[in-house]
Amino acid sequence: MATYTVRLLAKEPVAQGTMAFHLEKPAGFEFRAGQAFEVILPGGAEGEDGRHAFSIVSAPHEGELVFATRMRDSKFKRALGALPLGASLDIDGPFGSLILHKKAERPGVLIAGGIGITPFMSMLRSAAEQRREQILVLLYSNRRPEDTAFLAELQALARRHPGLRLMATMTDMAHSTQAWDGATGYIDSAFVRRALQGLAAPIFYVSGPPALVEAMRNALEQAGVDEDDVRSEEFFGY
Repeated sequence: MATYTVRLLAKEPVAQGTMAFHLEKPAGFEFRAGQAFEVILPGGAEGEDGRHAFSIVSAPHEGELVFATRMRDSKFKRALGALPLGASLDIDGPFGSLILHKKAERPGVLIAGGIGITPFMSMLRSAAEQRREQILVLLYSNRRPEDTAFLAELQALARRHPGLRLMATMTDMAHSTQAWDGATGYIDSAFVRRALQGLAAPIFYVSGPPALVEAMRNALEQAGVDEDDVRSEEFFGY
């Protein structure tokens, strides 16, 4: 890994309580879709309050680096949210092994909870740009539509690319102010079985908080999925 100094170009809300941060892409920074970097804030290079790992939302072909996070009330998140446009910060990376397999004949089933969507955004944007002849199925769980980061972009990607199937579900529509005509409830073994209909020998990717990753691994096991075909990444402190 290497450390680069970059500028903050833009920041924007991508869901209720979730912000995306756009950074300039330094010369020589190369990564694979699904990888991450550490963000090191000015004056906070040491200790957990000064640096945090984030999956890269942008795809390798894009001209900027983007990450997104829930804006929780922590010292790091407060300092991150207060950064003015044009501010300098450091990134250290890339790293991570949650990378889409190369055998296009095997579908990929991506399972995300909440902000765990971030590495999959890079994968899906990259696959769309490359026009990969591979079936990718995204199972995406959130409490409400307003909490669902990148929902409109994912719906648009699914409309444009027949190889991408979006199966989003909401678990708390009773407290939503937005309409939703899709699935509701949690991703369980029955939900997984529906997603697997017509798929031959898929490989599974799970991303989200530790409790969700564990629950999804159990649901996949109950659905008859071989654990050797499951890859996962746990997000701490998001």
